[in-house]
Amino acid sequence: MKPRNAELLIVLATVFWGCSYLFMKIGLESIAAFNLIALRFGLAFLLTSLLFWRSLRKVDWRTIKYSAMLGFLLFAVFACIMFGLKTTTTSNAGFLVSMTVIFVPLLSVILLKQKLAPSMRLSVLLALTGIALLTLKMPFSIGSGDILCMLSAVFYAFYIILTNSAAKASNTLNLGILQLGFAGGFGLLGMLLFETPTLPQTPASWVAVLALSLLCSGFGFIIQPIAQKYTTPTRTGLIFSLEPVFAAAVGFWFAHEILPPQGYVGAAFVLLAVVSSEIKWKRRGDAAFPVKAPVKVLGITKEKEVLQQTL
Repeated sequence: MKPRNAELLIVLATVFWGCSYLFMKIGLESIAAFNLIALRFGLAFLLTSLLFWRSLRKVDWRTIKYSAMLGFLLFAVFACIMFGLKTTTTSNAGFLVSMTVIFVPLLSVILLKQKLAPSMRLSVLLALTGIALLTLKMPFSIGSGDILCMLSAVFYAFYIILTNSAAKASNTLNLGILQLGFAGGFGLLGMLLFETPTLPQTPASWVAVLALSLLCSGFGFIIQPIAQKYTTPTRTGLIFSLEPVFAAAVGFWFAHEILPPQGYVGAAFVLLAVVSSEIKWKRRGDAAFPVKAPVKVLGITKEKEVLQQTL
């Protein structure tokens, strides 16, 4: 697959994820949150299992273990989003959930002891400013829905970090399918404990549930690891930063959600923070430096100094 085609697939998945906030809001009009999670991921799991049943025959216990943990994190992510959507807009939700791109490096510093780059420091500052403008209202209060959406971004950051480890030790296709099943199973458990199981009552609700299952979950969470093999992480991160833009556009055109002027400024700061987090800065004087690269000559590995020169 050519990189351009892979990136187009990632853009398509990002469009679906941007639309998912509106679909979730529509679905929540007739069924409860855990019920919607169970239907969304349960149907996606059944569909992908039927399509890739040959691959699932080779599943091992390590993949099942990682899938269970990832499935729980997905369940936590979307539970926070769905309960948050009850008291916030799809535009706010889309921008706040995009804070995942900021939380991933922050958690990497805490958990993996990685150094925070200068661009990330600026991104955190921009993001905090944007969140304040987007969510804080006089007299300096923040809505519970906004807090839940930010919490979902934290859970998704943990999900991304764990996925990085799981993908190195498991079959990524089986991992993607089974995590959908576990997420749906946790949703089913929550539904049985706290809700009354129901099916969508209106055609619009059925369309929303099927779109969430087939497009946003079945397609999105399967195509992402496949397409990422043919492009760079930086390009992927930049494409994913378009999700809140699509969410705001969908909320404006179909739900007639209009942010106040302060909200648009805050949304711009959040989007700028997301994009800035993917930019690698070079300090003056760092352009030329020696890099040791192993070179094989007649089967013997030698180290060769490779100098990067600037014009």
